[in-house]
Amino acid sequence: MIPDADFPFRRRSDSPGSPGARSAAGLLTSGSVFALTLVSSLTLVAQAHAEPTRYTFRIPAKARSEALIDLGVQARVTLGGASSCPGRSPAVVGVLTLRQALDAVTSGAPCRFEILGDATVSIAPERPAPRPAQPKAAEPALPVDGVIVTATKRATRLGATAGGVSVIGPGRLHDAGSVDTKSISQQTAGFITTNLGAARNKIMLRGLSDGAFTGRTQQTVGTYLDNIPLTYNAPDPDLRLIDVDRVEILRGPQGALYGGGSLSGVYRIVSRKPVLDEWSGAVKVGAAATESGSPSGRLEGVVNLPLVTGRAALRLAAYSDVDGGYVDDVNLRLSNVDRTTRTGGRAALSAVLGENWSLTISGARQDLHATDSQYTTPSLGGQKRANQVRETHDNVLQQGAVTLTGTGSWGRFESSTGYVRHRFASRFDATAALNPASVSAVDVGLFDEASKVRLLVEDAVLSSPDSGRFRWLLGLYGLASLEDSDGELRARIAKDPSRLLYLEDRRDRRRELALYGETAYDLGGGWTVSLGGRAFRTAVRTTSAITAPAPGQSRRFERQALFTGVSPKLSLQRTWGSGGIVYLLTSEGYRSGGFNTGGLVALSALRDSFKPDHLRNYEIGVGASPLEGRVTLRAALFHDVWTDIQTDQYLSSGLSYTANVGDGRNTGLELEGTAHVSPNLTVEANALFSRPRLSRVDQNFASAAQSELPGVPDVSAGAMTRYQRDLAADRRLVLTAEMKYVGRSRLTFDRRFSPSMGDYVTGRLSAEVATPTWNFTFAVTNPANASSDTFAYGNPFSFGQVRQVTPLRPRTWSLDVSRVF
Repeated sequence: MIPDADFPFRRRSDSPGSPGARSAAGLLTSGSVFALTLVSSLTLVAQAHAEPTRYTFRIPAKARSEALIDLGVQARVTLGGASSCPGRSPAVVGVLTLRQALDAVTSGAPCRFEILGDATVSIAPERPAPRPAQPKAAEPALPVDGVIVTATKRATRLGATAGGVSVIGPGRLHDAGSVDTKSISQQTAGFITTNLGAARNKIMLRGLSDGAFTGRTQQTVGTYLDNIPLTYNAPDPDLRLIDVDRVEILRGPQGALYGGGSLSGVYRIVSRKPVLDEWSGAVKVGAAATESGSPSGRLEGVVNLPLVTGRAALRLAAYSDVDGGYVDDVNLRLSNVDRTTRTGGRAALSAVLGENWSLTISGARQDLHATDSQYTTPSLGGQKRANQVRETHDNVLQQGAVTLTGTGSWGRFESSTGYVRHRFASRFDATAALNPASVSAVDVGLFDEASKVRLLVEDAVLSSPDSGRFRWLLGLYGLASLEDSDGELRARIAKDPSRLLYLEDRRDRRRELALYGETAYDLGGGWTVSLGGRAFRTAVRTTSAITAPAPGQSRRFERQALFTGVSPKLSLQRTWGSGGIVYLLTSEGYRSGGFNTGGLVALSALRDSFKPDHLRNYEIGVGASPLEGRVTLRAALFHDVWTDIQTDQYLSSGLSYTANVGDGRNTGLELEGTAHVSPNLTVEANALFSRPRLSRVDQNFASAAQSELPGVPDVSAGAMTRYQRDLAADRRLVLTAEMKYVGRSRLTFDRRFSPSMGDYVTGRLSAEVATPTWNFTFAVTNPANASSDTFAYGNPFSFGQVRQVTPLRPRTWSLDVSRVF
């Protein structure tokens, strides 16, 4: 059996000439392509001009915050904190360096700027005099059009971007107490996650669901840390949101901007970068109590360390969390079995190589361990379950990246090279599935699965200056992945305490190369037309060795396939100087096919492989900022056509496979808005109304006829209110209220037997007292103590035999104390 705390991989001989060594060598050979790209990048640095780059600025006299945003867009840099620079800026027109332009805009203002080492500018208030000090509370969320977004591979004002783009800045993350992916789902339209457990979930955007289970298919939503994808077909790693500058969400196919070709969108975590010449840090400690559950706690810290004056800095972040359990197992006679611990950290080193070039080396690691699953059995009453074993889960993610950035009058170049190592393992109680099929009674059945994924990624982007009417962006993306996965099914019976029933040792190798890009042309009068696309080549090879004693079939499997294609994108948009936009957009996404190998017996020819699937997105959007920007609105009406939908399903034995369920359609309306009612009160709201349905059903899924897409509701909505007032010269009170509604949905495509779930409301209330150096936050989540079913699944081996429910976490009270220095 596979131990709980280990990640065994049976075919692991790495001696010279072994398959493991040859595969590793192949991975390294592919990596040489990426190394050559990095060498070429360094050559560009050596050839760069030593003189500071000058830009053509045309910024009319306006509010400083608006002028700074225009400056960031025209200079092609990421700029944050513009709202902290009040007053009015004079007109800035001419050919200037970035520093000269910043000096001109901020001259005489009570703010300061810092040019960081990665083409990023940070704007902050002047350091306060000894008196009077202002509280160090998080700033309220900026209006939507007051944010610079870089997920589009260009520094662009958010309100002038065609497509469904949302940005959650540090202020909103702080106010909502956001620590992981699940908490992000309450803050933006149409962002849904499953609830199997931490680091076991999948993300779905705009009602586009290929099923509630995670298996061999590429995730429809790409998860990125800065510029590097963290997963391919693995579940979302649930990376802790510590020291994050913002979270960016792009909806719809993103092949023209991301070489990985995300089918329905991108979820991107943008970390804070080292700040040159600034010694700073923060520490936070928190505790929480869950009703009828175990206590929780967390500790985190961040420090920024200058290394070479004006040239290099180091930033470190570390954290340790414990989420107490609240589910009892009556068979094992244990209480609060589902305890989760998470530890990890990040490190980033930024260095300025010249006036126009910078280098950032970063790394991250997270270790997550869950002592048991979190689903319950309603027939037992309350938060209870009756299993024969504890269903543990381990998830370890390691990531390293090197990013080289250069800007000049010729445009902007950025090369990101990353390596990801992801290991995860789960245990399931398989007793219920084995007893009906066994001649001898089974005391305990165990299924252990473990995967080790290695990704090597290169993404190089070259883009033109923004000064002309014609602009372009060109990217080259490469991925080499190697995944080893094991699945082992054992039973304990009277005559044999550990009988092997099934063992699979599988290896998947993937090589992907993509050329992507986008061009834009200003037609005049605020009109812009854009054309882009992604051309790709994907090679897949799968080998598998299965041991299955009679009546099973032992066998070997080896096959490979090649997939090529082009995914286009076309948009037309009209923008206004007041922040308004209207656009038309069409784009396409694509996922390559693959192979099925699992099962006690060999699969039929209809099930031993699955085809590629294809998504076409048609979208009309509008954005506006009336009342002098105090209100910002965004709406998008979309229609998606999805052919040959790939879905991960389970055989009657509880083992998984992937199939093409048929074609689907989804029409929806997406809404987001922010209103600054007064200087002290801000209200935000979002909603998604959609109708995701199957339009054609594959003959192998006849029971799914006329079914909706599983795991996603027709309606979801959220809202957040923030109120602040000064208690004294150096104290501030901040009150927030957050609400999220998730409509009803079904777990699977089969309408006859699929349980329903959802149709619940949850929320969070918090009160914060902030001083210049201390913050005290008291909060309650799920204040109504609702116990609605968030996810009607937990174990594939007992699913269908007993009703499985994943309730909301019971009402939880928390207190966080933080200090900055």
